[in-house]
Order: sequence, then C-alpha cells, then structure tokens
Amino acid sequence: MTASSGTLVTVAPTGAEHSKAEVPNLPVTLEELVRTGQDCERVGASMIHVHIRDAEARPSLDQGLLKETVAALRAETGLIVQLSTGGAVTDPEEDRLAVLDAMPDSASCTMGTVNFGDAVFMNRWEFIVELHKRMQERRIVPEYEIFDIGQLASLNRLLDEHGAPAGGHVHVDLVMGVPGGMPGTAEMLTSALRLLPEGASFSATGVGRTTLPVMLASLASGGHLRVGMEDTLSYAKGERVRDNAQLAARAAALSRIAQRPPLSAEQARGMLGVQQTR
Repeated sequence: MTASSGTLVTVAPTGAEHSKAEVPNLPVTLEELVRTGQDCERVGASMIHVHIRDAEARPSLDQGLLKETVAALRAETGLIVQLSTGGAVTDPEEDRLAVLDAMPDSASCTMGTVNFGDAVFMNRWEFIVELHKRMQERRIVPEYEIFDIGQLASLNRLLDEHGAPAGGHVHVDLVMGVPGGMPGTAEMLTSALRLLPEGASFSATGVGRTTLPVMLASLASGGHLRVGMEDTLSYAKGERVRDNAQLAARAAALSRIAQRPPLSAEQARGMLGVQQTR
C-alpha cells in the first residue's frame, strides 16, 4: 500500500485547553499518555500530537518532561512522536522554540496569528521563520497548522523564501471549526485545497461539532485525519468520548470504508520524510 492509497491517522489526545478536573478521562500523566498511544496505535493511528502537563495537570513546556515524554513514547510505541510548539496561548516564544530541543520526530508550526475563542494565539512572522529554520537544522519534520485560509499564502511565502522543510515533503494540517478561525465545512476545505503548495499532503481536524463533517470531507478529498480529545469531547450528540482510542478507531474505520486504510507508522514515516527513531 502506498501513502496515496492509505490514510495517516494522527491522534491529539490532550491539548492545552481542557481541565483534568472537568474531563477526568483526559490523559495528562506520562503513564496515561503512553497507554493512550499504545491503544490508539493498536486501532490504526500512526502519529501522536503531544501536549504535556505538569504534576498538577497544568499545561507545561518543561524541557525535562518533554524529553521524558518523547523517550517513553518511542520506547513503548511505534508511533511518530510530534510535539506541539503551540503550547498554551500564554506561552512565550522562547519556550515554544525550545520544544525542539527535545528532538521529536515532528513538530507543529502554526502559520499565523488567529483569534482562539476569547484569546489570541500569537504567531509572528519572525517567530514562524525561526521555528522553520530550527526544524531544518535539527531534521525535525514540521506539520504546518493552518487555522485560517490566508495562512496558506504565508506557507507558500515561507517555502519560497526559506526553502523546503526537513524531510523534503510539505504536510499541512487544516484546523477547522475553532471560534475565530475558518469554519469546519466541506466548502471551506475545498477552498483551502486550492492554495496548498504543489505536492503537499494534508490532514484535516474538525473541532467540536465539526469533527465528522471535516473527517468525511477530508477523506473524500484524498486527505488524512487528525482526531482526539484535544479537539472534541463528544463522540455523538449527547454522548461523551470514552477515550482517544474510540476516536482513532472511528477514523480508521471510516478510512477503510473509503478504501484508503490506515497507514502503518513505517508507511507514514516514508510519506512525511521522518527519520527512523533517533
């Protein structure tokens, strides 16, 4: 099976927005993250997008915790380990850049500033360029996160001015349905695809109630999927998510129905240009 005939399923299990007190089944400890990774890999995920929490379950960019998390996920799963450089919206740029020192396989690179609910997720152009360059130097494969359609123009500018990413392949995640960003509709996804860099692959993420419409539209358009409790806490109307594996299993099942079954981690590494375990 080639990458074009399969589906990359990424799980984003935690995020920085939800409280453990309000969402008791949210994986926040290292043990919970590793177990989540194992469960999701078993049902079809090949990449994990990681935010970490401290001992009080607060969002953290602590270097020791980041390195420990990367090492544990590598030791206990075969998943591609992708760290978030977004952190929480209040995290300073220097701490977000330092995430790369944990040497994950991949890291997120958000392509612009966006209103994020009642907050502002700040991503200055100079910060984006520095993040891109540091990933090139460290051979960390970026996933370019797009919250609004104009950010695709910024991505094309970035590549034109500063060269191809580590691994040589451009992969984009369209994050749709965030209040303040682009809506999670099939029409918007189709519009975004017209602006993708030539040869790029894409995943799509539907936040909240846009989860299923975005998932189905992405599969219908030849795209890949990101799912997880970072993005939704509802499995169906009136039904809360049991765990991240439930969401990953649904994504894998739908990809099989679309006759583009889940890629293995090895196949996904080949598609993205990710080096073998460091």
